[in-house]
Amino acid sequence: MTPIYAIGDIHGQNALLHHALSLIAADGGAEARVVFLGDYTDRGPDSRGVIETLIAGRDAGRDWVFLRGNHDRMFCNFVRHGVEHDARVSSGISWVNRRLGGEATLASYGLKGIMHFRQDTRSAMEYMDYFEGNAGWIDTNALQQLALQEVPQGHLDFLGSLPLWYQTDDLLFVHAGLRPGIPLEDQAEDDLIWIRDPFLKSDADFGRLVVHGHTALDHPRHHGNRVNLDGGAGYGNPLIPAVFEGRDCWLLTENGRVPLTA
Repeated sequence: MTPIYAIGDIHGQNALLHHALSLIAADGGAEARVVFLGDYTDRGPDSRGVIETLIAGRDAGRDWVFLRGNHDRMFCNFVRHGVEHDARVSSGISWVNRRLGGEATLASYGLKGIMHFRQDTRSAMEYMDYFEGNAGWIDTNALQQLALQEVPQGHLDFLGSLPLWYQTDDLLFVHAGLRPGIPLEDQAEDDLIWIRDPFLKSDADFGRLVVHGHTALDHPRHHGNRVNLDGGAGYGNPLIPAVFEGRDCWLLTENGRVPLTA
């Protein structure tokens, strides 16, 4: 049985990504099929480097599959359209708030400075008031225009072209999860990249083992009907890749494979 490898949320951690790829190469060789579960950007220090690593692998003909995450969409929406918010962020904070991680992503493209925010008292939404950087104090529109200049079009095209899911006979890979009871072809994009409950509380058989990220844990975990590979790399934890043979799962470490079971 041909193994298939997966890497959860990377969140700008390019050094951790290279380490995870080295573990995969040691186990499966350079030709291994690897599925990346999305959220390549935000929070970590080198979102630009992560995207460049992924594009370089694609261009070299690696057998790599890339899925879209919610943070990747937020990044593109800000750079292309100046959109600070996503309706699924219930707190109303701006994407450029360091809690969501956009500040670090822009810094990786050379836009380093201090974000200043204001609170809309009517809507309770947070907005960037101005950005204090090398160009002086600028507003959101000016920051977006700088981002358009600094972020390569190829990076935006790459992120904007990514599919929302990938499946094999035994496995279904998706960034966040599925809404129970809805056929895969009818799933909404917002659910595929944002859902938590009711997916996380469901014990439904989805037909295939669902491999996802999005909801950060301290360590990857097998839940029986799903495997969550977001081990919290965006918050400073290791980025731990997994390998699957059928529905059997192992985590990859310096000492080889470690079984991951429910």
